[in-house]
Amino acid sequence: MLKQIIFAAMLIITGVATAQNGTTSPYSFFGIGEIKFKGTAENRSMGGINVFSDSIHLNLQNPASVANLKLVSFTSGGSYKYVNQQTETESQYASATTLDYLALGIPMGKFGASFGILPFTSVGYKLESDGDSSFTQYKGTGGMNKVFFVLAYQVTPNFNLGIDANYNFGNVERTTIVSEDDLLLGIRENIKSDLLGFNFNFGAEYKTLISEDLQLTTTATYSPATKFKVQGIRNITSVLISATGVVVPVDDREQILEDVEVTFPSQITIGAGLGSPKKWFVSGQYTNTKTSNYNDPTLNFGTVEFIDSNKYRIGGFFIPRYNSLTSYWHRAVYRLGVRYEETGINLRGENINEYGISFGVGLPVGRLFSNVNIGFELGSKGTTSQGLVKENFFNTFISLSLNDRWFEKRYID
Repeated sequence: MLKQIIFAAMLIITGVATAQNGTTSPYSFFGIGEIKFKGTAENRSMGGINVFSDSIHLNLQNPASVANLKLVSFTSGGSYKYVNQQTETESQYASATTLDYLALGIPMGKFGASFGILPFTSVGYKLESDGDSSFTQYKGTGGMNKVFFVLAYQVTPNFNLGIDANYNFGNVERTTIVSEDDLLLGIRENIKSDLLGFNFNFGAEYKTLISEDLQLTTTATYSPATKFKVQGIRNITSVLISATGVVVPVDDREQILEDVEVTFPSQITIGAGLGSPKKWFVSGQYTNTKTSNYNDPTLNFGTVEFIDSNKYRIGGFFIPRYNSLTSYWHRAVYRLGVRYEETGINLRGENINEYGISFGVGLPVGRLFSNVNIGFELGSKGTTSQGLVKENFFNTFISLSLNDRWFEKRYID
């Protein structure tokens, strides 16, 4: 049954992942979009930490964790985001519903492997300024997707190493229209870019019992800087813009974008946690991204400055009694976490930061430790200072984690 579910889900997500628009944030204008994937629903319910791993859940942020799998594990997840975007004088509401990931993990003795697909970044914004004698519009859609393959090895019973090979692909379309006088000539610039490239993530995990029922876990991941190839077309068109906003092209000039490379920055994450196996766990995590090294020669970002970013996360879970036979809710997993993130964007002298508090629950279903995970997050991003936009958001995320035994020799059919 699990195999049929996986096949159907792969067909659905492969089609949807390339078509969905996962953000409505104006800050997705910068870089190659807003980072869409922030962990599984289980991770996000704990502030986004990826320190914890076990034998029945896939951790898609640390490749070393796959070596812990004891059962074939399939997971898929989606999310809904409701956001209030406000400036000092105006406010509006927006929402987005997305499928976030699909992955399958397979244990192979001391080895573990997983593969899947997920939306990596997302671009989705539309900004307009209509003055007495001017009109400006910025519009963007698209993003990048990631197909990944993970291989991990259990070096010792306490120490794992892993590597994550990714093929990234996608397209982004950005349109800018600027006119200084109504009914007079304006300029429309349209850039359609196809992005593709490979990158790698390396992970390590160490676990040890420091007392009879207390376990220490330490993790580290590293992603080296990557250059993505960009191929596309830039159209610069003279247009007439009426008082009602109708755009009429006058002439068109086309430029082919070839042999262009976008530099995506390196990232390192370290974390540590303490817990009692199958009872509770708490951990902290730090991430540094060299966002200052980001470079995209196809775009002019104006007054924006890219600076190195830091992210801080704290989270954990509690299981009242994992083997309870009398209470279903005693076997549930209760999760909580907080996070504070610097996006690496400095706009008009203001650092654009994001924070959130999250909580959730893992509900056992069926046999072999399968579960449904539901989480919620409240948070904020940006500021209303300097004419910028502040986003107050509410996220809901849900995942399905199914486990099964494959490749077993059956003596009785």
